[in-house]
Amino acid sequence: MGPVSATATIITHNEAEQIAACVESVSFFAEVLVIDSGSTDDTVTRARAAGARVMSHAWPGFGLQKQFAVDQASHDWVFSIDADERVSAALRDTIEALFDGGKTPAKKAYEVNRCNHFMGRALRHGEGYPDWCLRLFHRQHGHWSADTVHEKVVYAEALGRIDGDLDHYSATSLGDYLDKQNRYTSLQAEELFNRGKGASIAKLTLSPLVRFIKFYLFRRGCLDGVPGLVHIAIGCFNSFCKYAKLRELISQSESSKPGGQP
Repeated sequence: MGPVSATATIITHNEAEQIAACVESVSFFAEVLVIDSGSTDDTVTRARAAGARVMSHAWPGFGLQKQFAVDQASHDWVFSIDADERVSAALRDTIEALFDGGKTPAKKAYEVNRCNHFMGRALRHGEGYPDWCLRLFHRQHGHWSADTVHEKVVYAEALGRIDGDLDHYSATSLGDYLDKQNRYTSLQAEELFNRGKGASIAKLTLSPLVRFIKFYLFRRGCLDGVPGLVHIAIGCFNSFCKYAKLRELISQSESSKPGGQP
């Protein structure tokens, strides 16, 4: 079977430890395109050594960077993957079958089921699984949103779903994972602030509680053992931090206005 007539796109910044394995997992695509935003480690060298085409582009935010990658692709069909993700053998088989013999896929966009690996365990419940993400699409029918974080593909037509997991290894250690979540909650707070959203006491207190009940109890995150508990607990704390940081931004904005408190 020949290569899939599509481009796999990856955005990177200092992903030297991850990039080679990521590129290798999508090597069955006709093109692997890496868009790097000024890495200071060996990301670019390792990506090229693994067979990827690499371009540099200043960082504009997650959504805009991923859309830039889509625009630079040599094929209309694109598969977007993050550096900390890997296409499983089952997912590869399904994608290859969609394009087998030069076929045109029946739909113009497909979701894949991301399996989050956390603290050495593949999460199969809670907010870790199932985790459907739109990643394979025809670029004339979809585009990435301009969101600075939690970006998504904007698509108006009916979606298909593909069998096989997209394995997600979010961090090499719990400390790295917490650092990443700290950055994400800051970006989320800034985005909410720019949209004029508020952060009431109710949101600060009830949002984490509702999240815990939903994912740990109703979606049975408790079945994922200690990793499942820690994963959901961090998610609940992220919700609290997001609104706490939003309140801080609002307070700073109000105090900077004429007549406000210094």
